[in-house]
Amino acid sequence: MKSGRAAAALAMALAGFGTYEVASAAWIHAKGWLAQELIAVAWDRASDAGAPRPWPGADLKPIARLTVPSRHVSVFVLDEAHGRTLAFGPAHLGGTANPGAPGNSVIVAHRDTHFAFLRDLAVDDEIELEPARGRRQRYRVRAFSVVDKHDLEVAEPSASPRLTLVTCYPFDALMPGTPLRYVVVADRVA
Repeated sequence: MKSGRAAAALAMALAGFGTYEVASAAWIHAKGWLAQELIAVAWDRASDAGAPRPWPGADLKPIARLTVPSRHVSVFVLDEAHGRTLAFGPAHLGGTANPGAPGNSVIVAHRDTHFAFLRDLAVDDEIELEPARGRRQRYRVRAFSVVDKHDLEVAEPSASPRLTLVTCYPFDALMPGTPLRYVVVADRVA
């Protein structure tokens, strides 16, 4: 009788833990989706001063819209890449060219939310980038690579207009914080 209660208690504990894990994963995706919706509203209200903050107290703002028509993807790029920002969308890596400006513009995002589509991109796929207060520009995917997270070569300046998208790798890793990064390089189309 005692072992039956212990087994039932263990089953309940495991079910509770499983429910918690599923709810945590769902919350991450829901938060990212809701943030992109609020950011879209801020983007639509942009003026010559740029887009406003998407919600009271937000320490981020949209600076570009990234679209991949062939993959039905449209996400807003945020102004500063740091841990809190990446929960809400892709973000520009400081020290690299601003999105749409000449040079190498590096944008980073999580592999399991906003940049999950990178695994499906192919060479010659087109990416559109619309900077705040700027013209939409087209980029064509040229190359893919997997690099160590400490390899800063992907962020080096470029003489030609380039878009570099970076996310963690592998895509199906169970644990966060992998030592590898998946890199997509796209060149501007004239």
